[in-house]
Amino acid sequence: MSATQTPTHHRVIIIGAGGGGLCMGIQLKKAGIDDFIMLDRAGGVGGTWYWNTYPGAECDVQSHLYSFSFEPKLDWSRPFAGQAEILEYMNHCADKYGLRPHLRLNTPVGAARWDEAHARWDVETGDGNRLTADVVVSALGMFNNLVWPEIPGIDDFAGEYFHSARWNHDYDLTGKRVGVVGIAASAVQFVPEIVKKVEHVTLYQRTANWVVPKPNTPYEQTELAHFRAHPEAVKASRDEIYQTWNTLCTFDDKAVLAEIERQGLERIATVRDAETRAKLTPQHPFGCRRPLFSDNYYWIFNEPNVELVTTPIDHVGARGVVTADGACNEVDCLIYSTGFETTTYLNAIEVTGRDGVSLREAWAEEGAQAYLGITTAGFPNLFMLYGPNTNQGCILFMIERQVDYVVRQLQRMEAEKLAWIDVKPEVMHAFNDELQKALAAVDVWQAACGGEFYYRSKSGRMVTQWPHSMDAFVAATTRPDADAYLSQSAA
Repeated sequence: MSATQTPTHHRVIIIGAGGGGLCMGIQLKKAGIDDFIMLDRAGGVGGTWYWNTYPGAECDVQSHLYSFSFEPKLDWSRPFAGQAEILEYMNHCADKYGLRPHLRLNTPVGAARWDEAHARWDVETGDGNRLTADVVVSALGMFNNLVWPEIPGIDDFAGEYFHSARWNHDYDLTGKRVGVVGIAASAVQFVPEIVKKVEHVTLYQRTANWVVPKPNTPYEQTELAHFRAHPEAVKASRDEIYQTWNTLCTFDDKAVLAEIERQGLERIATVRDAETRAKLTPQHPFGCRRPLFSDNYYWIFNEPNVELVTTPIDHVGARGVVTADGACNEVDCLIYSTGFETTTYLNAIEVTGRDGVSLREAWAEEGAQAYLGITTAGFPNLFMLYGPNTNQGCILFMIERQVDYVVRQLQRMEAEKLAWIDVKPEVMHAFNDELQKALAAVDVWQAACGGEFYYRSKSGRMVTQWPHSMDAFVAATTRPDADAYLSQSAA
């Protein structure tokens, strides 16, 4: 675009075409708002399910709940669907609800700046093009920037290495010696798959975590036929699953937590080697770190080609991993299962609000914070999906509630002819002060977890979790709150 060309303007720009972006687009169309585009750096829709293609990738929430309430799928192949099936579902939703014309794929966003004079957002894409919009909705969520461990010598390794979230399918692991650094959610899923073909796999574990049962036997054809013929059965299953997560996600039912830990210890007891069992046994309560779910993980430690190493890593050399005791484990391939910068959110791109203040600056001292996890003071007409402190239970359910909230704000702006709305700083701070008090009251999140920062910013402030039930989030996002906002009428 030349300097003299006028940027294309839209009512709404959605950043991200994962579950949040798709839900936002669908509900905008239902509300009669058709002037929007969806920008995504990926070559397809699906967000995390587009990028995370490692062997064994699947959801940790049952698919009867991990799907949109307005678009139930009656024939999920198993209780916890795999990546390919979820991605197919996301593409189905994009097609059914006519989102393809709104998509701008392979279009990363470089920056977004609030233009006070024109009451709009100026959005710059990675190729230097400019777009403007009255409203920007971020659907980036938590899983954007990869985390590589701060281990010296990573680039000195002469073999193949990659992050589990960017799996190299061109590299054949058959017969290879593989090292896995980090026992995060992805490793618990892919290691049981690759152990069947590799010569040897060494797992480097810093802190033992709870890996609790996840029964995922595929549905039989008779069960699928019943679901197809009786949609109400899927609805009943969804409601039952919802109530289970709605109870579990507050981590305040001691009996439930004790039973989960008992089941986890029962699985660990199947590991035959006593020393390995001890290394795998967590020293913190369930929920202190991100819980992991698998019925396929612990059995691998009875295989002769699997080794668990808990000695700290000193550095990576050309031939493999060198631990603090001086031992060098030679490998052909290193896979880093070290997750994402979960506390970054929209900070993954450069966002500048009022008075030239960037989101990074606004969040620099205490970490990410937003009113209802959706909007931040000083950034008018900017909304976030899966934003700060909204990680709880089933995220697609939480996202639907956030999308409903954003649509209501847009409808209010239209009805009252408002150029912009901006949450009052005192409202946002009061909301977050109460939120932090509630988070501090959740015992498992205050325990010593072995240096886990999945939930917390560098300041120590917990910025990912919602401390209450999903029911409570529904209540918080549906009550009238027009007085929470500053606003200005359109000219």
